[in-house]
Amino acid sequence: MRYGFTTGSCAAAASKAAAYMLLTGKKKETISIVTPKGIVFETKLLEITRKEKSVSCAVEKDGGDDPDITTGALVYAEVSYKERSKTSQTETSLQEEKQTETKALHATIEIDGGIGVGRVTRPGMDQPVGNAAINHVPRQMIEAEVLEVCRMADYKGALKVIISIPKGVELAEKTFNPRLGIVGGISVLGTSGVVEPMSSQALLDTIRLELNMRHAQNSQIAAVSPGNYGLDFMKETYGYDLDASVKCSNFIGETIDMAVECGFEKMLLTGHIGKLVKVSGGIMNTHSREADCRVELLVAAGLRAGVSRDNLMKILDSATTTEAIAYLEEEKKTKPVMDYLMERIIYYMNKRAGGKMKIECILYDNQYGELAKSEGAEEFLHELQHENVNANETTI
Repeated sequence: MRYGFTTGSCAAAASKAAAYMLLTGKKKETISIVTPKGIVFETKLLEITRKEKSVSCAVEKDGGDDPDITTGALVYAEVSYKERSKTSQTETSLQEEKQTETKALHATIEIDGGIGVGRVTRPGMDQPVGNAAINHVPRQMIEAEVLEVCRMADYKGALKVIISIPKGVELAEKTFNPRLGIVGGISVLGTSGVVEPMSSQALLDTIRLELNMRHAQNSQIAAVSPGNYGLDFMKETYGYDLDASVKCSNFIGETIDMAVECGFEKMLLTGHIGKLVKVSGGIMNTHSREADCRVELLVAAGLRAGVSRDNLMKILDSATTTEAIAYLEEEKKTKPVMDYLMERIIYYMNKRAGGKMKIECILYDNQYGELAKSEGAEEFLHELQHENVNANETTI
């Protein structure tokens, strides 16, 4: 499958081209850069606008064979001359003056975001509050490419680079950015500079980012859910909005690892039986292509609880866990089966956490409601609701 290139690579390529045209006065039709992964990115330049003190151009985002929503979006870079800030002798120490003199021997680059590039409004992100959501690796790439042009042109002044992605205003609503407190557009991302087709790394990076943000906001409990399946149940039963949880998708194990690394001492996992029954067998990636033994685990738990052979066979032939629960209900065995599954879920999650984090869990089905909860789950839920109330009051 074909590699694509990140928004960071597009921004760096457009910045390099705009800087070249500004400092040399020559028009350029294509540009190439070497990504951090070592793969060369060569692309056409679009929408070129040349003025006396600034040049802007665009690069079309190509996500390769990855289903990237930003594919086709134009990433613009405007590079303009900028006066160096002057610091008076009374405002700076001798050491700072020497640093300023050293900087004067080289060009300096200021990077900011324009239309369609989000701005950070909450702590815990890659960039501080107030900065454009251009992550540190793309910033390094942009600076390196522009400085290369400055050295070639023997330019030692200051330049300002503004990255814009007009389509980003619309695309942002399809990303996690609104949840993360990044407003006004998408983020300029990428650590390798390339997009690997069908890669799960972007999702894992998002999970880590959201956990970091929650921890930076002094949240004591990592609230985690595979998704919004069961949203109505949690609202009606506990008054809890699953949108407040970090969505871990199928990556239960990796999310536990990241929560521990972030410094969380507590975690509450809430989820549907169809996903979490797999965790009772020690399966930490619940995607069907990794493992699908939902009914087998239900049968094993049913055997321990004394479910009849006939119903065990029916469970084994069930297409869904909801269908399987109907056979447990016939013999009033749902509670002992689910209590045992919860015991195993907690065992395997605590084993993954290595004793470094206390984990609780709530297990439910949309039709049958709450199936089981661990001993301290409700207490954790009340703590989370209290945190959310305080956060809302602080915002107001």
